[in-house]
Formats: sequence, structure tokens, C-alpha cells
Amino acid sequence: MFNKLLGKRFVFIIILQTIVVIYTLSSVAAKFASGYAFMSGGFIFFYFIELFILFVYAILWQQIIKKFEISVAYANRSIALIWSLVWSVLFFSETVTIKNIMGVIVVIIGTLVVNSDEC
Repeated sequence: MFNKLLGKRFVFIIILQTIVVIYTLSSVAAKFASGYAFMSGGFIFFYFIELFILFVYAILWQQIIKKFEISVAYANRSIALIWSLVWSVLFFSETVTIKNIMGVIVVIIGTLVVNSDEC
């Protein structure tokens, strides 16, 4: 019984993280849009892609937070920073510095501390 509950919770965590990945892709679309002149075809295309991603994310987020305490859901959302670094390297060939990595670590640790049960 316990293993079944643990397995179900793990599946929900994976779904939650997938939704977070979807959310971070909106930033990728926004950055692509910024590479085009305002109101040009490319700008409008990527802007609508961004809006569509945010629309999908909003619906999925509302469904998944029913499965978690809100503090747990938002703590998991801090992982979006890691995905943003991954996308910056993959899509934009940007360099990730030690300061970037340290900043992400500090935010994730801070989120864990704020949401821990031990106070």
C-alpha cells in the first residue's frame, strides 16, 4: 500500500516538473520574439507561441496543484531556474557562469528552507 502511494506521488512530481518545463519554454519563445522588430511577422509569431505556452501551462498548473500542498508545488517550481540555464545554453549558446550556478543553488536552498517543516 505504501509503495503504491509513493509511486503515485512520484508520478505527480514528474508531471509537476514537466509542467514547469513547459512554463520555462515561454521564456524561450519570448527571447526569440525579442530578436525581431516589434510587430514584425517573426515577433508576432513567437509572441503568440509564448502566449499559447502560457495558456497551456496555466491550465495544467491549475490541475496539478490540486494534488499538492501549494507550498510543495511552488518549491518544485524553483527548478525552473535550472531549466532556464539549460535553455540558454541549448537555444542561445550562452555561457553559464559559476555565479549563475551559485545563484540557482542559493534560490533552491532558500526555497527548501522556507518550505521545510522544521522550524
